[in-house]
Amino acid sequence: MTGDQAVHPPGPLLVDVAGTSLTADDRELLADPTVGGVILFARNFADREQLAALTADMRVARPNLLIVADYEGGRVQRFTQGFTRIPPMAALGARHERDPAAARDAAHTLGWLVAFELADVGIDMPLAPVLDRDYGHSTVIGHRALARDPAAIAALGTAYAEGLAAGGSAATAKHFPGHGWVHADSHAELPVDTRDREALAADWAPFAALVSADIPSMMMAHVRYPAVDTTPASLSSVWIADMLRGELGFSGCVFCDDLSMGGPAAVGDYATRCRAALTAGCDYLPVCNDRASALIARDAVHDSRALGQPRRVALNARLAAHRERAVAADDTRLADARRLAEELNTP
Repeated sequence: MTGDQAVHPPGPLLVDVAGTSLTADDRELLADPTVGGVILFARNFADREQLAALTADMRVARPNLLIVADYEGGRVQRFTQGFTRIPPMAALGARHERDPAAARDAAHTLGWLVAFELADVGIDMPLAPVLDRDYGHSTVIGHRALARDPAAIAALGTAYAEGLAAGGSAATAKHFPGHGWVHADSHAELPVDTRDREALAADWAPFAALVSADIPSMMMAHVRYPAVDTTPASLSSVWIADMLRGELGFSGCVFCDDLSMGGPAAVGDYATRCRAALTAGCDYLPVCNDRASALIARDAVHDSRALGQPRRVALNARLAAHRERAVAADDTRLADARRLAEELNTP
């Protein structure tokens, strides 16, 4: 543990920066004890060399910073030039219908490839895979989902998570307990899933399978499920403490989805949302694309920033262990993985 970590363990906020290099204000925020991580977007990327320099500079500002990106494949891949184009996860589901064993192998290989290419530029985690079921009518999930069948999602999600670990990274299953049924996009509004508990249980079955496989982290859905709790799952102690941790036995890190989205806005202002998410059991609170709101969030959680700290420290330690055991990228392995990605991208 570095001296910085001893003084400032990772806090709960997951923040962002505006450009391709750090400003003085960025450095000050990243060093704040309420901050534990940073999430990168396409606007932070010019080329691989620049991105590696940016993440290195971030770790000068905060050596124990968790650096992540939404990097699922398909339309959700923040960096493209100089990186392998990762196929949408639905391509793995399609292969699983024809050849389940080959699809599981492919999922593992893609996980390893994503981990390797992100680690090469200093990024810890891709915030993937999506375990939501594809019912064919969600406006935001679609091909981000692996499949509709819970068993197929569980098998492919487990293989992908194991591939990420083999590459030195860690998986984040999202969006618990399932975002695939609702039509509405939680980026813009708060969706409501009115189905009964039995139907909901089929959606969270893949997440339960990944808990049994010891997945390191989960991300909550900004969706309300009145059959279980009237509070959105991302801000609900019933969903996080009672269901995810109590009933399913999950002991890893819980990421809230972005608190700047339209879904949680229905609950209250930024300070209210952040306090609610933290006290409900979320360990990381993303506040993105709005620096003024990130500063409000900083002040809102300052006195309770120790909540979730042991799990954040444990996630950093687990990532370090994965990096130590990472499977090396020889030329043949890398070329084979990139060919696979190209093949899966071909209709």
